[in-house]
Amino acid sequence: MATPPAFSICVYCGSRPGSTPAFAQTAALVGRWIGEHGGQLVYGGGRGGLMGVVADAALDAGARVVGVIPRALVEREHAHRGCTELLIVDTMHERKRLMAEHADAFLALPGGIGTFEEFFEAWTWRQLGYHDKPVGLLNQDGYYDALLDFLRHGVGAGFMDEGQMGMIAANAQWQPLLEHLVVSAGFPAPHRLGAI
Repeated sequence: MATPPAFSICVYCGSRPGSTPAFAQTAALVGRWIGEHGGQLVYGGGRGGLMGVVADAALDAGARVVGVIPRALVEREHAHRGCTELLIVDTMHERKRLMAEHADAFLALPGGIGTFEEFFEAWTWRQLGYHDKPVGLLNQDGYYDALLDFLRHGVGAGFMDEGQMGMIAANAQWQPLLEHLVVSAGFPAPHRLGAI
């Protein structure tokens, strides 16, 4: 019988690779870290872009990988048939619900409008009390600087508050952010494996 994963991280990220190799390199490190620490990756089920990179790296490192993809996107996002479990659903709402149910924490890597939407929904659900799972934003190479500035503008304009901002963890470094999410989800601090 397979050993259950130590924790489960839902990763939101681009179905495109981004403009520089650094984005894919970091996605691979994130997937590898999850696998090497006995975790499970939950993601959008695609084989392209950063989605495929993080999934392949996690699988190569021994992680259980759960992909969730709507039927309409199976061809468009090139469904990853190598996932440990590939769930094909009818709607985006069902996709996001299942991803959330399978996860202990959420992490947004760089991505496009789909990544933004998933990140904001996970954050909103936490504020509304639908879950109490940690939500992280990887601000790699300043990718989310403008977004974070805008969010702070929202606080200044009186439409948001510091309590809401405190519900997300933003960090430019992927490894401390992953460690923070795992611990915040109530799991023991992962053992550092040295330079990865």
